Formats: sequence, structure tokens, C-alpha cells
Amino acid sequence: MNQPSAGDAERPPEATASISTSADRKLPVDPTERVWLGFDLGGTKMNAVLFDRKFEALARRKKKTRGAEGAAAGIERIRSSIEKLLEESKVEPNRLGGIGVGCPGPLDLNEGVILAAPNLGWRDVPLKKILEKEFGCPVWICNDVDAGVYGEYRFGAAVGARTALGVFPGTGIGGGMVYEGKIFRGKKSSCMEIGHIPVVADGAVCGCGRRGCLETVASRLALSAEIAKAAYRGQAPYLLRVAGTDLANIRSGTIKESIDGGDEVVEGIMKDGAKLLGMALAGTVNLLAPDVIVLGGGLVEALPKLYLDEVGKSLSKHVMPSYEKTFELKTAKLGDDAGTMGAAAWARYCVEG
Repeated sequence: MNQPSAGDAERPPEATASISTSADRKLPVDPTERVWLGFDLGGTKMNAVLFDRKFEALARRKKKTRGAEGAAAGIERIRSSIEKLLEESKVEPNRLGGIGVGCPGPLDLNEGVILAAPNLGWRDVPLKKILEKEFGCPVWICNDVDAGVYGEYRFGAAVGARTALGVFPGTGIGGGMVYEGKIFRGKKSSCMEIGHIPVVADGAVCGCGRRGCLETVASRLALSAEIAKAAYRGQAPYLLRVAGTDLANIRSGTIKESIDGGDEVVEGIMKDGAKLLGMALAGTVNLLAPDVIVLGGGLVEALPKLYLDEVGKSLSKHVMPSYEKTFELKTAKLGDDAGTMGAAAWARYCVEG
């Protein structure tokens, strides 16, 4: 199933640049050089990185989001993070070419508004307008998974792809796609909610309110619940010893440790989840014909071989025969940097084309 990558797509500029820190390089000599800022707004933490034109990092900041403190406090934390980044880099605000922000939750991409961020408790936050007024440069928001997939397209596992599909199983299952150099989206909002493809008729209730979504059987939360049951029944003694049956303790690294420790039932549960993910992806391949599929997120980082093998076999089994050899399945390369690099690069694309 390792198939030809899309050689017909034009390679984007500076696609092979890798992330670095300000300690690794000198700040740009040219005081007129534009810089680009990528911001990854998560439910628990926010990451900000300032990049030069080659997308080498000049400075970075990470802090807790503290969404429960409210939107006004959160916006102030975003503003101060950006301000301190500029101070540390000795960069005047007028050199900012643009700011890109990857955000969770439903968004109005045209107006730059966070419509709802359930994990933060924010609603109707006009982030684009606020930041443009504060820093005097163009600001673009996008879905956080879209930002990560765009980062992999520009700098990571999907460089050169015509159609790059990214899938990130975690607490939920996020999806995003880049088509001919642009983030694939709806008229006003993001799309590619692959975690909410129905796969089990009248199945378990999903966090979205519907039943039988892919997330109910293949997300880390769903798989951890099955693993906790196995531990309770005495079928996963290693995991029971190191993590107990509390879902909060059954993280990606713990699952890998359990498998390495000999808990065969845990490995079987993870394989079953990966197979179901592959089956859902087969339908996506039949619809969209991606030439590169990127798997990322904490589970994939912890168990890359298991996911590549099981998702790959399931894809081959369920995809239309004519598509079986048309795509390449890869694991993500950029890790936590994908979101900030992708957001910054998307802002630059929107500004400069």
C-alpha cells in the first residue's frame, strides 16, 4: 500500500525548513525582515512561536490556558504571550507580517470568531478583530487540527502532496485536509470531522450528542475505557499495577508501557481501535482520494508501528480496489510544533499567497 506520492504537486517554498530555537541561531540581521507568529490555543495550554521568513524559530512561549477564568482573561494571556515574544526577540510589532491562530471548537473563519470552545467555556470571541487592533497586522484563525495538518504539509510528513489528509486520534479524533496547497474548509467553518462519522448503528452516545460516532470506538478515551474494564477483570495485570482503573491515569504512554509489560489484551484493544479507524478512513479515501494520509497525536506517537500496521491493513481491506495503491500512509513528523508552524505558515499564505 506504499504508493506513489504526488509528484505532480508543486513543492511549496521553504518546505524543508525545520524548527529551531533562538539559542540555535542569531536573530535576523535585516531589521526590516517580516516575521510570522504561530499560536496554538489548546484546552489546557497555549503555545506561541515567532518565526523568521525561513520558518526558523526566533522565540517561543508556553503557558497554561486557564480557560475557566473566562474569555477576557484568556485573551489577555494570549496578548501578553505575543507581546513578550516580541520583546524577547527584540522585534518591533510593525515587523509582524501576520499572526495565525489554531483554535478549538466551531469557528467563523470569515470573521475570525471563536463561536464556541467547550473545553474553554468561551463563546462568540472575536479573536481576529481583537488581535488585529492590538498588534496592527493581519490575523487569521483556523481549526487547530487544520493548522497541524497544514504544518505537516508545509514542513513535515506530507510535503509535496496534492491532497494531504491528517487524522489525529486522541481524547477525540481530529481530522483535517490540505487540497492543492489550501486548507480544505466549508463556506464559513472548518470541516473534516472524521471523528463523527457514524460507524455503529445506534451505538454509544458521543460527546457531540449523536450515537455511534467513530470517536465512541476508536478515540483514546473510548479505548482507555475498554482497557480499564480489562484491568478491573484482571486481564491487564501490568496496567492495573501501574495505573489502576482510573481513566485519568490511562494515558498514551501508559498504554504503551502496558503493552511492553505483557498485557496482551491491551494490545488487542488498541489493534481493534486502529482497525476501526482504518475502516472509516477507507470511506474517506473513496470520497477524497488523498495521496498522503498522516497519522498523528499522542496515541500514534506512542504506538507508531501498531497504528501504521493495523490502519494500513484495514485500509487495504476496505478501500475500493482502484484506490488501494494510490496513497501513502505516514506518521506525523513535527509533533507539538505542527500547530504553531502550520498556523504561522497559513497566515503567511493568506497574506502573500
